[in-house]
Formats: sequence, C-alpha cells, structure tokens
Amino acid sequence: MSVVTRFAPSPTGRLHVGNIRTALHNFLFARKHGGRFLLRIDDTDRERSTPENEQQIRDDLAWLGLHPDDSVRQSDRFALYEREFERLRAAGRVYACYETPQELDLRRKILLGRGLPPVYERPEGDNEAVPGREPHWRFRLDHDQPIAWEDLIRGEQRFDPHLLSDPVIRRADGSWLYLLPSVIDDVDLGITHIVRGEDHVSNSAVQLQMFAALGAEPPHLAHEALLVAAEGKLSKRLGAVGVGAMQDAGLEPMALLSQLAHLGTSHPVEATPGLDTLADSFDFAHFGRAPAHFDFHDVELLNAKLLHQLPYEAVCDRLPADLAPEDWHLLRGNLAHLSEASAWVPVLHGAIACPELPADDRAFLAEAARNVPGIDWCADPWHSLTGALKERTGRKGKPLFLPLRLALTGRDSGPEMGPLVKRLGRERTLERLRAAASA
Repeated sequence: MSVVTRFAPSPTGRLHVGNIRTALHNFLFARKHGGRFLLRIDDTDRERSTPENEQQIRDDLAWLGLHPDDSVRQSDRFALYEREFERLRAAGRVYACYETPQELDLRRKILLGRGLPPVYERPEGDNEAVPGREPHWRFRLDHDQPIAWEDLIRGEQRFDPHLLSDPVIRRADGSWLYLLPSVIDDVDLGITHIVRGEDHVSNSAVQLQMFAALGAEPPHLAHEALLVAAEGKLSKRLGAVGVGAMQDAGLEPMALLSQLAHLGTSHPVEATPGLDTLADSFDFAHFGRAPAHFDFHDVELLNAKLLHQLPYEAVCDRLPADLAPEDWHLLRGNLAHLSEASAWVPVLHGAIACPELPADDRAFLAEAARNVPGIDWCADPWHSLTGALKERTGRKGKPLFLPLRLALTGRDSGPEMGPLVKRLGRERTLERLRAAASA
C-alpha cells in the first residue's frame, strides 16, 4: 500500500504549534514510507476563510520545509460533495431536521435533567417540515453497526452508536460542516492514514460509518495526545507560538521541528539538522498517551545546539558576506541565534571600541603587546602568549585571560580565544593590544 497522508488546516489564521505538529507528523510518516503528503485547505467557512490566510499557511509550510506533494481546496469541490450528499440522501443515510438551536438546547437540558445522555432524539420516520424554515441535515448512524478500530497510538477504540447523536453535516443555509466533506475528500484523494489530535476521536467514530455508507475502506487512524503548556495545563499561549513567533525570535525551523517530532514519545528530544533523519526514527509505537508538554524555552535551547552543528553551506546565504567558512566554524559554537553572527564581523574583520580598563590591566596589556612579535603565529599563538605572560607577570585565571579577551574582542565572552587569536592574525592582535594599553 502506498501511504498518503494529509494536513487539512482552515485558512482562518497562521499556523500555530499545535497544527504545525500535526502537519509535521503527517509529513514524516509519508516521508518514511516513501508516500505522499497532501495539503487540503478547509475553506468551507466563507466568512472566516481568506485568500491571504491560505497563502500565509502555504508560506509557513514552505518556511518549515514541509512541502506538500499536491494540494486541493475544499471550496473547489462543492460539486463532489453535492453528488455524494444526494447519494447518501437517496440511501436514507441523511435526513432533514427543522429544530432551531434554541429548541435543541432545550431538549438537551430536559434529557440532562432526567439523568439521560444528551443524545439527539431521532424521529421514527422523516422529520415533519416546518413552514418557513429551511432544514439542516444530519447523517443517520447505523445503530446496528458497531464502531471499533485499532488506533495506531491509542490502541483498541470502541463506541456505542446508540450513545452518539446523529451528527449535523449541513447547515440550513446549505453550507457544509467539517465531517462529511472531509470523508468525501479522504475517499477521493486516496488517503491511507489520518494523523490528528485526540480531540477528534469522537469525530472519527461517526466518520467511520460515513466511510462505510460511501462504500469505502476507511484510512488507518492515529490520534495523538494534545500539546499542553509547560506548566501542565492547556494554554491559549500555545496558539500564539508558531512560525511568526519563530521568525520574530530568529530561530531555525528545525529547532521547532526537532522538538515537535519526538515530544510525547519515548525518543529523546534532540537537535536534528534534517527532516530525513526525523522521518527515519518516526514510529507511532513510540507515542505515549499522556499530554505532551511544550515549552518554547526548550526550542531556544535546541536552536543553539542546532547552530553548533550546522555546516557553513546550510547558513551561508543568511550570513553577512564578510563571514567566511572558517569564521562560521569559529563562531557557531557560541551562537544562540544566527542573527548574532553579524555582530562578530567587526571583531574578526573590522574595528572595535577600546575597552575602559584599570591602570594595572593596561600595563599588563602593554606587556602582552611586547611579547607578540616573538610568537610563532603558525603554531599556537594564544597559549604561547598566555604562557609567557603568566611566567612574567604571575597572573593566572581570570586576571590573566579577561583583559586579553576584552582588548581583542571588546567582549567578556565569546568563542575560544585560541582559534580566535589565530584568525585575527598577528598585526590585528598587536594593534588592539597597543590600543587598549594606551586607552
């Protein structure tokens, strides 16, 4: 069987961390099995769906590297939905209903007051038309057809159809709700696996009967635990974490994807440079049932670890032109965000401001400058210099190293001084030591 998965966002806003995770898992599963990953734009909600939001979703997926093999738009498929709707209607599997929302709410309250489950009370025959009202439409569940499936994450799932309401599939104005068009699309597009959040489990139960009513084999289902905020409760803040927040923070896409690929699984969350590597280790058998705790700070940490291992070729088009491959290899282990690299261009190739130092440190730097001409710069100039200064001045530890770092970089932290001094070269090192000594 050729695997086909799909990601089906509604174009009502940008992607957030929850639906990015869904997109990623569908993408990885398809990639691992040499299958296809489809994008379906669920734009049946005409009031909230906009072309701008759809384009933003496509741009976000492209930035993440989750490129679909094909895409469809539900608003282009209404003729297909109409045809299948009429087929189900002729078979008696959909029927008209005329209750108002207020009447349905009253029914639910009465049932609850009697201690009964608030299940829609299906009429014995057809609902009687109400003059002046357009009907909404429900799918008739088969109470004699058990609902069960082996979920790829949750294991065996069973639902009693008697305890489920016949779901509304079409509003009185003719617009579609999510359930039936999604099934029709999955059949038409040959979707083999549906990966989504556990909040869709009850939707899957009724949709399985829709697949059967359409004479189609249902896809395999995987319902994953939902993301929760780091403090352990559902948080609206998670909805604000997405591609926009990542770009504003200057983070790499793979930092977020590394976090989301293995969050909630038995795999360790590690900085992973490529999607193929994530796909190779992707397996629903490793997913747990407990909520997956997401912390944006962890993405920040992964971002730094990711940068520390990225080759120059992976970032060269986003680095200042002055930074050569050897500069990147020197700097990358000290960066938390790629944007920080530009601040090191003056240190490596330009001029820096002289630090203000006490008189004893200036005298120490003058001694350092006197030692520079005699050092072999082709060997290990940093350790030769510090070794000589330690012997002549008696300084060691921070009093030895910090004034030199400040004089040569203008900073009190940064890359290892050994390779940095060698990269600066003898002339620039001597110039900065003399300038700091006389400042």
